[in-house]
Amino acid sequence: MCGGFTCSKNALIALNILYVMIGFLLIGVGVYARAASIVTNLPIVGGILACGVILICISMLGLAGAVKHHQVMLFFYMIILFMLFLIQFSIASSCLAVNSEQQQQFAEQGWMTVPTELRQQVQDSMLCCGFNATGPSPKSPLTPADEPTCDIIQRKCCSSNSDPDCHCPPCGPLLQDKIDYAFKLCGGLGIFFSFTEFVGVWLTVRYRNQKDPRGLPSAFL
Repeated sequence: MCGGFTCSKNALIALNILYVMIGFLLIGVGVYARAASIVTNLPIVGGILACGVILICISMLGLAGAVKHHQVMLFFYMIILFMLFLIQFSIASSCLAVNSEQQQQFAEQGWMTVPTELRQQVQDSMLCCGFNATGPSPKSPLTPADEPTCDIIQRKCCSSNSDPDCHCPPCGPLLQDKIDYAFKLCGGLGIFFSFTEFVGVWLTVRYRNQKDPRGLPSAFL
């Protein structure tokens, strides 16, 4: 019957196999993003790869503990998974609670810290100039000193416009929808996977307290 020792064991094994697959998926996404130059920021790629490796290591610990019904492995697996649940649930809730003004502040701070080449790529791909202005402003404390030039982009934006005061739009408003979508997506996925981690903790607690029906003397030690 489901709910017994065998059912709990198989459910825990299946959940950890799912985590292993997600870990390899994260590693694959990180490697592909770097190889295809989709993401040129090395810390972002490194963070994705680190998340994949950590998730695989935790899943291997859970798999070994579930297969062997090893109390010590299951205990540490349960503690680590519960800590991950708390951290991930908090971060995901924060992502969903961020309003548009805070998103703009985070985006502007990120715009100032990313390399000039990445800002230039964004401007070239979206035909925009600057973040909240149509060009670098030396008087603004929020404008990076190495803001990329907009001369070439201005000619592309105004190629079909005879207005001498024609300017490319700033990148901030154009990125607003993408930023909002990214926050909502990260928050939603984080909430979903945090609850799968909570299910994993519940299964582990239940499985640890169940006796192996094989009746081995060391099965419950």
